[in-house]
Amino acid sequence: MRTSPNIIITGTPGVGKTSHCELLAQNTGLKHMPINQIAQDRDCVDGKDEELGSLLVDEDKLLDAIEDEVKQGGYIIDWHACDLFPKSWIDLVVVIRCDSTILYDRLEARKYSAKKLEENMDAEIMQVLLEEARDAYDEEIVVELQSDKIEDVEGNVDRIEQWIENWKEDNKEDREEE
Repeated sequence: MRTSPNIIITGTPGVGKTSHCELLAQNTGLKHMPINQIAQDRDCVDGKDEELGSLLVDEDKLLDAIEDEVKQGGYIIDWHACDLFPKSWIDLVVVIRCDSTILYDRLEARKYSAKKLEENMDAEIMQVLLEEARDAYDEEIVVELQSDKIEDVEGNVDRIEQWIENWKEDNKEDREEE
């Protein structure tokens, strides 16, 4: 039985996933798991999509590489996708959303190619990652949060911290019975 929950923070690139994860890790002691970096560090990359400039991750290899850690609990998984992680590993899925005008400016500042910018904007407008999360996990563990300005990040992190405290309290009896 885990003593701390596992949380996925997902969303379109540029919505503020990493900002949320870093502040949440700092405030709670949970471990930030930036999947792009983990995939590179643990040799789970199959190449690169040259047109989009994105890494091609071997998802099976990635899951094998992180399974033992994540099953122990206490991780904040930071990635643009969520549906590959087994339901049994995950206690909360937070889908970060952003106003399309703000997101466009953020992605343009990252110097995304026109194709990559268009693909990510379409994904955000069409709620692709939100729908993916809702399809992959039980409805009650999927939360959508808005992140247009820095105050939103702070408020969202406060809300997630409260959820973590509630999770620990709700699961304390289960751990004591073991």
